[in-house]
Amino acid sequence: MSILRGLTFSLSVLLSSAALSPVAAQVTSETIQTSAGSMQVSAVVTGLDEPWGFGFLPDGKIVITERDGRLLLLTPGSGVITVRNPPEVFVDGQGGLLDVLVPRDFAESRTLFFTHAKRQGRGSGTAVTKAELSADGTTLSKHETIFEITPGSSGGRHFGSRIVEARDGTLFVTVGDRGTDDTAQDRSLHNGSVLRITKTGAAPGDNPFVNTGGVQPEIWSYGHRNPQGAALDSNGQLWTAEHGAQGGDEVNRIRKGANYGWPVISYGTHYSGRRIGEGTSKPGMEQPETYWDPSIAPSGLTFYKDGRVQGWSGDMFVGSLKFDYIARLDGTPLREVEQIRGDSTQRVRDVRQGPDGALWFLSVGSGALYRMVGAGS
Repeated sequence: MSILRGLTFSLSVLLSSAALSPVAAQVTSETIQTSAGSMQVSAVVTGLDEPWGFGFLPDGKIVITERDGRLLLLTPGSGVITVRNPPEVFVDGQGGLLDVLVPRDFAESRTLFFTHAKRQGRGSGTAVTKAELSADGTTLSKHETIFEITPGSSGGRHFGSRIVEARDGTLFVTVGDRGTDDTAQDRSLHNGSVLRITKTGAAPGDNPFVNTGGVQPEIWSYGHRNPQGAALDSNGQLWTAEHGAQGGDEVNRIRKGANYGWPVISYGTHYSGRRIGEGTSKPGMEQPETYWDPSIAPSGLTFYKDGRVQGWSGDMFVGSLKFDYIARLDGTPLREVEQIRGDSTQRVRDVRQGPDGALWFLSVGSGALYRMVGAGS
């Protein structure tokens, strides 16, 4: 992975010697028309290589992961550095360094949590590693892999892999079926599940299957294909956005112990056109809150909470990797009500509301982190 591509910023400064590439800033912005009026979209950092996740530190800095294993620290107004000693990851197809979580106690603990692909024998699987970020933000230390799925499997597909801190301080981790459909119904495996663990990697005592023989105790829900979006709403309820096959991408409201049906039920078909499972519904299996057909390849999910844009409060936003837009979802029943689209929204991998109330998103197609606010804000 070359650093010669360089990173550029939306500020007219030269980067410090600690930055990846000492190039002058370039302003990259556009105006997008939305239902809430004109939105100004500005590139905060460009030149990213397969960005996957990001998070906001309490001091205003931003951490960004790249799938090939690089961790970046952005200081708006100053520059970006490559953080030394990132987690050891296995770059395997869709796997590598994936999501990052800045927990609520970061100011005291300096601890970050990462999801990533980890080599397991001849295969690999989704893992969670925690590490401490130095006070100057230059180095990670005290690495500890607190959890990894059992067992690993071959193939570089469907790792999940979002991580969300619940209100009680436990962690939700999404894991895909690793490209083997039937494993999502096999609770002796972690594949195709939303997991709930403590910050030490243990299964909490109130998990639904913690006392059920033959079931992995970390499982919170199962029957998922490949959830790459996850977030809490204003009530602390977990939601996911999940890749279907050909059609059948889903948004799910996650219930404790529930079975979301994959691959027994689905609103999509196999890529060959062959029918999946037994149809679109079955007793004992959950229905999605909404679904897309054709598939949009959803990745990243956030709820807009009391932000700068009137009319968006409480709405869900999901990135589309396939059709290059950000979906806004609202209503009962939930449905896509708007597609926010521009030159900046190419292959949106992650979307989050920042502490400044703006909507921020990562574009794989543009290799950039963007900030969206109302024009004139």
